[in-house]
Amino acid sequence: SAAGAAPSPGPPAHGLVFWTLCSVLLPVLITLWCSFQRSRRQMLIRDISWKSKHDWRYTDLFGQPSYCCVCAQHILQGAFCNCCGLRINEGCLKKAEQLFHCKEIMMSSSGARSSMPHHWIRGNVPLCSCCMVCRLQCGTLPKLCDYRCVWCQHTVHDECLVDYIKTQECTFGKFRDLIIPPYYLSTIKQMRKEKRTDYEKVAPYCRKHWMPVIVLANTRSGNNMGETLLGEFKLLLNPIQVFDLSKITPAKALQLCTLLPCNAVRVLVCGGDGTVGWVLDAIDEMKIKGQERYIPQVAILPLGTGNDLSNTLGWGAGYAGEVPLEQILQNVMEADGVKLDRWKVQVTNKGYYNLRKPKVFTMNNYFSIGPDALMALNFHAHREKTPSLFSSRIINKAVYFFYGTKDCLVQECKDLNKKVELELDGERIELPNLEGIIFLNIGYWGGGCRLWEGVGDEPYPLARHDDGLLEVVGVHGSFHCAQIQVKLANPVRLGQAHTVRLILKSSKMPMQVDGEPWAQGPCTVTITHKTHALMLYHSDEQTDDDTSSKYSNELQLL
Repeated sequence: SAAGAAPSPGPPAHGLVFWTLCSVLLPVLITLWCSFQRSRRQMLIRDISWKSKHDWRYTDLFGQPSYCCVCAQHILQGAFCNCCGLRINEGCLKKAEQLFHCKEIMMSSSGARSSMPHHWIRGNVPLCSCCMVCRLQCGTLPKLCDYRCVWCQHTVHDECLVDYIKTQECTFGKFRDLIIPPYYLSTIKQMRKEKRTDYEKVAPYCRKHWMPVIVLANTRSGNNMGETLLGEFKLLLNPIQVFDLSKITPAKALQLCTLLPCNAVRVLVCGGDGTVGWVLDAIDEMKIKGQERYIPQVAILPLGTGNDLSNTLGWGAGYAGEVPLEQILQNVMEADGVKLDRWKVQVTNKGYYNLRKPKVFTMNNYFSIGPDALMALNFHAHREKTPSLFSSRIINKAVYFFYGTKDCLVQECKDLNKKVELELDGERIELPNLEGIIFLNIGYWGGGCRLWEGVGDEPYPLARHDDGLLEVVGVHGSFHCAQIQVKLANPVRLGQAHTVRLILKSSKMPMQVDGEPWAQGPCTVTITHKTHALMLYHSDEQTDDDTSSKYSNELQLL
């Protein structure tokens, strides 16, 4: 009967073990195989790159449909040159070295001249491009039927190139005012041999508004976009004017300014506020060396976490690739020059520690003592232990939020008003019950919050970054800082001053200068004006006006 039937036998035990091992070992083997292949490809590119003029990189997946410039086959992965944009299948890499030349960053002395021909690369042109001869769309045909110039970025059809373009000279396109031409550097090299320094006479194209840009990118800032930006800027500009700050210091990179016309260079810093301060310190070193006439103006592409200085100067609170780099370079060309106050912060220890040399910092944004400095101190200690976790701007802000919430419960900085004395321009200030004091040079603080103006009804003069004044405010704690961030409360305004003296009488308190924190014992902090930095200010209103005028002109034509 059915009730008395014996149960059916299950799968053999050895079969179950076999499939379990397969399910565990197969992903591991695939991962190991992919890692081996990637390492082998990287070694191949490294072996070729050391003697190559190309700047080869390898990608596991191209971001758009791509064809090998040698064999014309469709490829999903392979090598590409950061400078000229060549895309090559792995097996065609050595052949590409023989067939294609990369961007020539500086011509030889025998080839020095005042103009140069186009440098055409076949295939992989952008789909939105337009032929500069027939004005029809390029990039719509398969494989390698169109050409792109690596300097002016103009694109042409195959048949148009044969009929017309080969005889034309390259004008470097819409960014000719920013690009350093190869023949310019060749001429300067010859002039230096002749001990001549009148570089203005050899400005390219005899243009009055030539303003070459130097790009300084920190590949370790914020969301780690620096590596990608380096390659994109090398495609648009001369690779010699794009520097990776993880491989060369700003002081060495800025020596390129001495080969360019006086008061003409603009520097684009891709990084956080700390990177900007690093570059401004290098510019101060140029002043000490007597190179004042070569001092550049500085623009910012914000890649850090807070980016308060960038926000103050109109460059935004953070860059995540939402704006094309062509528009960024256009903004750099149109930006206005402004001054930024830089301050000297001197910390002199008391008691036994007074025998040590005073700490001296340079401040661009703000100096603070209290809960915000404590959050920064905890954040930096955590990041030094596990730096790989802090590769995202969102994660960084989440960690700040965690430590701010923790301090709301612990209140490590309470009764600060009993531990310090504050003097503004020599006048003693009576402090209310506070946990923190912030000395502001710029309008923004804490990742985009305007402290001085606040939301109150009492009128206060706007905070400026070029008036030689510091705005001084107090906070009641971490929870008060959070309320200020969401505009539910105002800080305690303590005044404005040209010089500041802060005396920490007892205990140890957290302090920070522009996001660089430390724990400080009894000391005297003196803040005085140091110098001015030449910055570039980007106005969104100017862009909006230009756009509205453009639309009004189009409406009139209609």
